[in-house]
Amino acid sequence: MSTMVYPREEKLDKLSQEEIICNTKLVMQGLEALKNEHNSILHSLLETIKCLKKDEEANLVHEKSNLLRKSVEMIELGLGEAQVMMALSSHLNAVESEKQKLRAQVRRLCQENQWLRDELANTQQKLQRSEQTVAQLEEEKKHLEFMNQLKKYDEDVSPSEEKEGDSTKDSLDDLFPNEEEEHGPGMPHQHSSAAAAAQQGGYEIPARLRTLHNLVIQYASQGRYEVAVPLCKQALEDLEKTSGHDHPDVATMLNILALVYRDQNKYKEAAHLLNDALSIREKTLGKDHPAVAATLNNLAVLYGKRGKYKEAEPLCKRALEIREKVLGKDHPDVAKQLNNLALLCQNQGKYEEVEYYYCRALEIYESRLGHDDPNVAKTKNNLASCYLKQGKYKDAEVLYKEILTRAHVKEFGPVDDEHKPIWMHAEEREEMSKSKQRDGDPYAEYGSWYKACKVSSPTVTTTLRNLGALYRRQGKLEAAETLEACAVQSRRQGIDPINQTKVVEILKEGAGAERRRSRDSLVGAVKYENTTDGSEEA
Repeated sequence: MSTMVYPREEKLDKLSQEEIICNTKLVMQGLEALKNEHNSILHSLLETIKCLKKDEEANLVHEKSNLLRKSVEMIELGLGEAQVMMALSSHLNAVESEKQKLRAQVRRLCQENQWLRDELANTQQKLQRSEQTVAQLEEEKKHLEFMNQLKKYDEDVSPSEEKEGDSTKDSLDDLFPNEEEEHGPGMPHQHSSAAAAAQQGGYEIPARLRTLHNLVIQYASQGRYEVAVPLCKQALEDLEKTSGHDHPDVATMLNILALVYRDQNKYKEAAHLLNDALSIREKTLGKDHPAVAATLNNLAVLYGKRGKYKEAEPLCKRALEIREKVLGKDHPDVAKQLNNLALLCQNQGKYEEVEYYYCRALEIYESRLGHDDPNVAKTKNNLASCYLKQGKYKDAEVLYKEILTRAHVKEFGPVDDEHKPIWMHAEEREEMSKSKQRDGDPYAEYGSWYKACKVSSPTVTTTLRNLGALYRRQGKLEAAETLEACAVQSRRQGIDPINQTKVVEILKEGAGAERRRSRDSLVGAVKYENTTDGSEEA
């Protein structure tokens, strides 16, 4: 009788797939042989039963035949299981082969995906450069169109007017800085002070993020948020992959994206990003770092835009404490923070605190940046507006006159009979109107009045409007109309200097339609100015 050979049990766990298949084939061969042997024995027993006559011997043979049948059934069951194992092995081999094919496809797709990402990055860079070029060309086109308009006006001017225009041009062009000039000098100071503060804290914003910030601000100022937002998100994703989420550069990028969302009035998303940036900067740079103060300031400004002044005030105060501690109490960035804090307090009616903050900011600006710095005039304008809300009209009037006098002296030199600030001319016209001399007096007696009204600075224009509103409240209607007319004309003259002679026409018109429109639109108008540093910081 043939014997079956089984592998030792302690070695079953160590067998490979090929060894298991080989052993299974051997077992199948043994089972087939055992099956044939059992069938032959069973056949012989059946033949024996036919020959036996005694019942006892027949019963014994029957029992043996039943046992052999059961044994044959077990052998067939074992053969069936072995066949299943062989089929399963074939299936696993097929699955493994398919798996290898899929892995090869995945590797190929990853390579193609990386190539596509590289191509996309290159294309985006080319697109950005092209958009910058287009923006520059558009600006050049606008400038050329503007210069072409000037040439047309020059052709229409008579020789006498042209001579008069040439004589006054040098003294009029730079009387007051325009909006770009006001913001321009402030920006290098802001970056230098921010860089110095960052270096004191041991962290400096990378140049690439500053460049990206300027590019995003340019897109946002043009209303192209569909370009600015994906640009920020892609940069943020790349920074998180290379540096991890808890990195100062990631916090800087979160600040930039939050400012873009804020401009879109998406305050909830902006607040979430700023809080995340604040948490990262506190964790990585420390709670007393200038970058933490910048994020606190941005968050306070965001709350202020939503009318949550009480929530914004403690954030602004904490930012002020950090800047005083790191930069010193007389640093221009501290003055900027004082301006923001004063505005928050003013919206809550805390006028004593407002006066303290504005006066302190004004002292810092005058001592560190000089009396001619644009921030000095803007802070004085804001302080005067605070005085107006409290009914301190004399104090407000003094500040408004200081702003206009300083701007006039900067251009024409000391005040004398021939060179007077615009508010002096306005008060002279008020006196003339009361003495009923205005209608009979020629324009020449007003001296260089028309020169004083050539204003292209938004701050001085705002001061003209505010002082005009104050004059109107005091019943000085002629003086108010004079300043209001100058404020209206100054905006138009910023576009076309040749049209400055139209101010003369206003003086000759009396109480014309233009004057009535100015009076209706400017009654009670009090406007506040931000500092040149602004409220946005990366």
